[in-house]
Amino acid sequence: MATNWAERISAFSRRPSGFLSGTTAEAFLAELLRELRDDRATYSVKILLLSPLCEHPTLLCCSDSVGEETALELMSVFAQCPPKSVQFRCHLLLALTSVLICTSCVKSHSRASLDFLDVLLQIAQDTSDIHTDGSQRPLRAIACECLRELEACCPGLLSQRLELLGGLRQQETSRLHQAYAELYTLVLRNAIYQLTQDTGAGAEHLKALLGGNTSAAWEADQESGLASSKDSAILSSLILGPMGTVPTLHTGPDCKELRSVLSTLLDDSYLLTPLCQATLLHRLTEVVAMVPGVPPAIFRTHLLRLLGTSEVSLLHATLLLKCAFTDSLFSSEDEAFILKRLVVLSQHLLLSTPEKLFYMDCILHFPENRPISCGDGDETLPVLLTPQLASALVPTVFNDSATLLARFNMLSLVYLEEGEEGQGGQGLAYLYEHLSSLLSMVDNGCSRELVVTFFRAAFLFLYYFCHMERYSNDLTKQLCQLYLNHTKLAPHLINLADQTQDRLSESSWSVGLLKALQRVITEAPLTSHDLSRHLKMLARVAEEGEIIQQSTLTFLSSIITPSSSSLCTGGDWRLGNDILRVCRRLLVHPSLDSLLTPLADVLQLLVCHYADMEIQDHARLYYTLLTTLSREKLAGVLAQGMEEGGRQVKKQSLSCLMGEGLTSTLTIQQTERAVFRLIEAPPEPRAGDINSNEVEKGPGEASASVEAYREQFSDSSFASEITLQYQLVHINSHDSHFDQLFSIRLHFSLTDHHYEELGDISVPCLLRERPSTIVHLTLKPRKPYPTSLHASAIFTSPDGRTWHTTLPDIHVAFQQTFLPLPVPSNWGRGGRLSVFEGLWDEICSESGDTAMSLFCCQLKEAALNTLVEKHFLPFLISDPSHKEEFKVLFFLPPRSHILLKVSSEEDAVHFNIATDNWELLSHINSYLLKITSLQEDTLS
Repeated sequence: MATNWAERISAFSRRPSGFLSGTTAEAFLAELLRELRDDRATYSVKILLLSPLCEHPTLLCCSDSVGEETALELMSVFAQCPPKSVQFRCHLLLALTSVLICTSCVKSHSRASLDFLDVLLQIAQDTSDIHTDGSQRPLRAIACECLRELEACCPGLLSQRLELLGGLRQQETSRLHQAYAELYTLVLRNAIYQLTQDTGAGAEHLKALLGGNTSAAWEADQESGLASSKDSAILSSLILGPMGTVPTLHTGPDCKELRSVLSTLLDDSYLLTPLCQATLLHRLTEVVAMVPGVPPAIFRTHLLRLLGTSEVSLLHATLLLKCAFTDSLFSSEDEAFILKRLVVLSQHLLLSTPEKLFYMDCILHFPENRPISCGDGDETLPVLLTPQLASALVPTVFNDSATLLARFNMLSLVYLEEGEEGQGGQGLAYLYEHLSSLLSMVDNGCSRELVVTFFRAAFLFLYYFCHMERYSNDLTKQLCQLYLNHTKLAPHLINLADQTQDRLSESSWSVGLLKALQRVITEAPLTSHDLSRHLKMLARVAEEGEIIQQSTLTFLSSIITPSSSSLCTGGDWRLGNDILRVCRRLLVHPSLDSLLTPLADVLQLLVCHYADMEIQDHARLYYTLLTTLSREKLAGVLAQGMEEGGRQVKKQSLSCLMGEGLTSTLTIQQTERAVFRLIEAPPEPRAGDINSNEVEKGPGEASASVEAYREQFSDSSFASEITLQYQLVHINSHDSHFDQLFSIRLHFSLTDHHYEELGDISVPCLLRERPSTIVHLTLKPRKPYPTSLHASAIFTSPDGRTWHTTLPDIHVAFQQTFLPLPVPSNWGRGGRLSVFEGLWDEICSESGDTAMSLFCCQLKEAALNTLVEKHFLPFLISDPSHKEEFKVLFFLPPRSHILLKVSSEEDAVHFNIATDNWELLSHINSYLLKITSLQEDTLS
């Protein structure tokens, strides 16, 4: 069993949706809960069973009511679990927390969530293990974590227990002191935030909150005590920076109780781990920011320890303090010290690369006491970061890529502010020299990572210093020479030109680079190895309307003229497409009038001499367009396949060059809304006796038995399909264009794995003025569960166009899977009764997948008879005239049975249910509830 569950849980964890397509969430959840209640299962297996509830609670508990019921079941298991099973009890608490939070039971104050909260508080208060072996401490630690998660998801949930939690924190002497401190700090912060939202709250309310007098503290909302969902989003972080606003609680100077609590928390903070200390400092920073009556100087005694820390989390908490209180807490000397420390840490040899990058990012977003800029998140340097201080962070070729780029970016900002005079000019010269060194390394051959690093550094340099022509022009020359030496870098150069043009729209550097590349390509000696890359580069050059394209056409003519080149005779398809790409861009160039003759000559050469037929056809099409359409119409036709700005061709099909009418005729159109739908057709009349699902005649009634019935399961003619009737009808919204539809092809797709794939169905026509067409839909169940089918169709309209439409989903109800008992026709009613009794006895005596159940309802005798005649008659085994007990048998393909014994008792009508597939119980229960409720409503 353990191995089987391990495989199933592993399959669920790998692909939950795929796993549930073979069953239902309700069935799988029922299996999990049943196994958790089984005393024979080991605790290691039960811990494994809890993992789906911890990881995917919303998949298994699809509604709040299901989550509530699941939580009550888990708490029942927890109550019955012996105290020594600490690990299993811990996992139970985690599963309960996940279920209650994810199903919104906590926010709605459901009974299960309140009971669970009491259980967690009782565990947290149980300190009896302090003087023992401490075996229960893991359980208390998990209880604190669960309470903290509940409070974080529903701020204010524990605000009325603040004094209790404070007492637990103070009396805890074990390592669990940290868990209690984290929980108390979070609850304190959320409770004070709630007070700030009450316009009438003040010092007395704060004092009552800390003293446990919740009736005085929570006058506004005694029942819920929860922040709204909007508040929950705000509570993610209250520190908005020196220019932001924080909700405040006006208490005046009388806050000695809160100051005492904060001082105690800060004094004890050194006992916590660095990460926990940082979290506590963050929360206390928010508390002090919300209560102006508490001065930020309360943190002063701890600044020395914080400023000298080597922990990333604590230094980050210190910067948050500085962001919140600026010069109210930090002097100018403190600010200078922190900045110098960040510079030192950014180059410390013993720190990892991610840590050093974090410290450099802190410098770029340094919270100054008196910031000059108030940009929203822009990278700005602090005033105190001088070129002399930043010189320690100059990039070198020995830096890794990320560090090199981060330093290059920071130094660019430093020297940009300094200008070209003095240290700024020297620094800028150094940066360009460093960029040239990277270029030399790329030119001499290096890794792909270094190539990418160089081009990113080049972009950064241009982003900041593109206006300095001395450097930008020289960089253009070096890049052109680099391209000639390594034409494989063409994609990088094109990307550099694109990004520079996008980010620096006012600069003409990108156009200058492309113009220079055009010149070196057309003037350099040609090699076949470089030709494809040259053509890609020239295609990008042809996008720029400012660049004259005469030299490009001369280059194209020289490479395809038969007398000077063998390119055409070779017929390379890829090279031919590269040439056509350049020609296509030239067809929409602003100076096309001056390019008309040479471009036509190039296209004519391709038509006449290129060995590939497809290239000839495309060239002939371009030549025809060039010589027959005006420039405006030509641009309009070709622009359909280009993005705005002409940068990338989206489609290169002939259909985009054809007229709209021809295109619409050759393609499938999509309807805006559904044109028709399938509705369930009235069932065909069938006899009162159950003869509609008979198999071929077999032995007579005397030989009828459950054993003989079982032998039919191996018969290929045994019933395994369900045929459903639907009417294909027009949607009510009238559209005369679709009154007559022809050659309809219906396609169905499954939403789960409960049925075999369905084939398409053809319908000759659908005419609005004629009766609706009957469609027979054949289903082959793997598991006879309710399902939904997606449906779509392709059809032809009278004007000859082909359309695709999506139909409303088809819902297959559970009762539509019912078939009568498939037995030979000559068995008679007596033979069927024999099979019924035999199956009933088997189900009562066997275990495994079989199950028994009872459904009760209030129905009068007349109502019961009507219900049986309306819903059960085709499946009735017993004589309809015998009203004392009705015996009903549903056969559900491929191999399932549901047996009913329906009788009127003194108190109610009893539906005794037996089935050889226990997973069907929930479905038959829902079905019986539905038909009995409808019967009651009809009679009333």
